[in-house]
Amino acid sequence: MTQADFQTETIPIEVFSEQSYLNYAMYVIMDRALPFLGDGLKPVHRRILYAMSELGLSAPAKFKKAARTIGDVLGKFHPHGDTACYEAMVLMAQPFSYRYPLIEGQGNWGSIDDPKSFAAMRYTEARLSPYAELLLSELGMGTVEWGPNFDGTLDEPLFLPARLPNVLLNGGSGIAVGMATDIPPHNMNEIIAACIHLLDNPKATVEELCQHVKGPDYPAGAEIITAAEEIVAIYRQGTGSIRMRAVWQRENGDIVISALPYQVSPTKVIEQIAQQMQQKLLPMVADVRDEGDSDAPVRVVITPRSNRVDVDELMSHLFATTSLENSYKVNMNMIGSGRKPQVAGLGRILDEWLEFRKQVVRRRLEHRLAQVLDRLHVLAGLLIAFSNLDKIIKIIRASDDPKPELMKAFKLSERQAEAILQLRLRQLARLEEEKLKKEAKELAAEKEEIEKVLSSATRLKNLIKKELMADGKKFGDDRRTRIVARAEAKAISKTELTPVEPVTVILSKMGWVRTAKGHDIQPAELIYKAGDEFLSAAAGRNNQTAIFMDSNGRTYAADPNTFPTARGYGIPLTGLFTIDSGTHFISVLMAEPEQKVIVASTAGYGFISTVQEMYTRNTKGKTFLNLPEGAQPLPPVLLTSQVEEFQIVAITQQGRLLAFGIAALAQMPKGKGNKIIHVQSKNLKAGADSLSFIACLGSQQKLIIAAGKRTFTLTPEMLKEFCGERGARGSKLPRGFQNVSGVSIE
Repeated sequence: MTQADFQTETIPIEVFSEQSYLNYAMYVIMDRALPFLGDGLKPVHRRILYAMSELGLSAPAKFKKAARTIGDVLGKFHPHGDTACYEAMVLMAQPFSYRYPLIEGQGNWGSIDDPKSFAAMRYTEARLSPYAELLLSELGMGTVEWGPNFDGTLDEPLFLPARLPNVLLNGGSGIAVGMATDIPPHNMNEIIAACIHLLDNPKATVEELCQHVKGPDYPAGAEIITAAEEIVAIYRQGTGSIRMRAVWQRENGDIVISALPYQVSPTKVIEQIAQQMQQKLLPMVADVRDEGDSDAPVRVVITPRSNRVDVDELMSHLFATTSLENSYKVNMNMIGSGRKPQVAGLGRILDEWLEFRKQVVRRRLEHRLAQVLDRLHVLAGLLIAFSNLDKIIKIIRASDDPKPELMKAFKLSERQAEAILQLRLRQLARLEEEKLKKEAKELAAEKEEIEKVLSSATRLKNLIKKELMADGKKFGDDRRTRIVARAEAKAISKTELTPVEPVTVILSKMGWVRTAKGHDIQPAELIYKAGDEFLSAAAGRNNQTAIFMDSNGRTYAADPNTFPTARGYGIPLTGLFTIDSGTHFISVLMAEPEQKVIVASTAGYGFISTVQEMYTRNTKGKTFLNLPEGAQPLPPVLLTSQVEEFQIVAITQQGRLLAFGIAALAQMPKGKGNKIIHVQSKNLKAGADSLSFIACLGSQQKLIIAAGKRTFTLTPEMLKEFCGERGARGSKLPRGFQNVSGVSIE
């Protein structure tokens, strides 16, 4: 054969790639990832169940090694990896994974704490569960289509004749190419009730069906806290989200969790709680432990630190921060009756499944009718033989080929003649003839009944209803997952969870910040980076917010617990906040939100506000103090006593002092403020003087003014000489104090 004998086809690589990818995508969608609506199975699950039925592993049979089943599945029907195939088999045997398990396992098939802890297939044994009967019992009754296996040596069912909508009962999940499926499991009794209602009322709405189907029913129990109207919307659209929450109760002061959301292990929950305890985020919890055993697989015990702990608040926090509350995606995507992928709502799924079931039952009845007719035909021939026994025996004895002679003599079909020739001598007794007549009568009655059902849609519907109710009575059970209304889970803030301790926040001139424990620290004596030094410190508690002010009058807020300790240099505030170029921080303060504060600028303007007004979540800060051109903000001053007793003391750069009652200064949330002291005069150049210090002095307190190494103490009596109206020029301090370097209160 020469090269010229071969025919080649040339196509662009993009066309070849597209076709190959589409073929692969359709294979994954149709033959691997999505379940078929009729039996609710993917090909691998269907092949496992069929292989087990062929091995005789029905529910009453003895267990056989799982490796035997997997070997048959791989060798005959599913040439893929043995590990993946075995995991699919394990999943169908786990009562905490499947609502109605299809396989009974013996040995280690995993646990709710670790579903993948199952033993190797050479150690485990399996057989079909009684529930699998609902999928396989009608397989040999002409109910399904068959197709060749992967090598064409055997036939396998393309689907199983499910007696119940297994696609909803056990659900399923999978990821295909460009699509996925997440079908939750449901309660059998509820689904059967919905099917019967739909048979009686073909135009039933989703709301009517939801009167029967309350919601998903997961095997592990727990609670569904999704609102009823949201569940109805999910069943209408076929997509949505279901939220589940663990079940707990109080026992002897402890919190006992007895049911967890679907596929959540106790170990995972305990690890999450223990991690928060290690991070000191759960000071109200003393201990958490797993007390689960074979009788109670889920029993997580949480011990509060004292009986004063608000248990409801604690559990609300745990629901919000751990897997004790989980959300599950619902995407009811499956291969529909038209053998195409579809996302369907509850009504469409049940409607199409009932149509599938009608076809299966009709095929089963037609198959049985064919068998009955064939047997009646044979019985008619046998009865002719009993009526003409002597003549038939004579023909058989005298003829080398009696079949055609029998057919001619008694007008028999080949099938009837062959049946007569197969009779044994012992069957020629009169009693056998009576049995044949009785059988013929019973089969005639069965034939009539089958024909009535096949010719009447109502009778067919009633038969399906009767079978549904019988299966529900045999296999149905109570709902495991309760559907309840619960308040939304709310996490306790980190500030509330952290133990309250005194701290000091230290700010350097270069804008580096750190937090020291306690108030007995000397900030100026700490180490600083080269060229840097102490600027400001604020003593408070770690549950308070640190407020910073920059040279533009903007304020910023941060949690002091996020700052490094005072052992190092700290961190730069420019890494936490976004500030303008050329701007620097001037102060830090900590206080209760309602505490009052005086803010002022070097231009002599200021106002009273509260610490709460300085809060902001914006990393760019908040415009708080408006500054006249060329002015700078002064560090805010906290009011620590009754405001009625205060006098505001303002000191200018040129040594002028003015004192006035605090009531004269307005309170506002932000702005420029009122004039506190006049810092300009006709005899001075514009801008030559500015407000340098501001203090709040109680009626019995002394004011100590420093100018270099010299100090000057003003008693309450002496301060009267400097009192005046707000906005006045103020009086000059004694000689030598025209250049004030600092003030303090005693």
